[in-house]
Amino acid sequence: MIADGNSLTPKQYLEQVARLDPDDYVALLSVLDQPYWQRAEYRVPDNWWHDKSYLNVPLDTFMAAFKDAVRKGYSVVVAADMSEPGYSIGPPGIAIVPSWDVPASHIDENARHFRFATGNTTDDHALHVVGWVQRNGRDWYLVKDSWSSAWNNEHPGYYFFHEDYVKLKVLSFTVHKDALTDVLARFE
Repeated sequence: MIADGNSLTPKQYLEQVARLDPDDYVALLSVLDQPYWQRAEYRVPDNWWHDKSYLNVPLDTFMAAFKDAVRKGYSVVVAADMSEPGYSIGPPGIAIVPSWDVPASHIDENARHFRFATGNTTDDHALHVVGWVQRNGRDWYLVKDSWSSAWNNEHPGYYFFHEDYVKLKVLSFTVHKDALTDVLARFE
């Protein structure tokens, strides 16, 4: 990496340019196959080192913490499925859960677990949630995407995720620990 004309290692870039402390960030997930309110392994191929530092919480806590962090202005990194019906590659650039897939009233821990356990929902992409808007009483999240397909919609480089999509298809999220003080208190 090059910063100000100097060649830096990734670690030097993190320390000298980005100035982020990785220990200040926490990852949450909500899975049924591991106990809630404990640290758990995120069982996906990308977690090849079998890290067990993820905080496993019930889905309602997961969603409340996610919504609260975004509303407070924290940026949130999500591991999401970007390959199922409801995710539009072209216009209009949104991600929804089609009503024929699962009605909103039936999106719960069991619906998530079924899709995760069968491999229908995977963590095929990491994205950056940078904002939100409410329409007709439901939240839509502005999500920055690095894939080239994100440039083929009505808001180039971004998607809007409906809150139901987040609830069903976002497998984990990472945010600064200051956004999760109430959740973290349950783990100490």
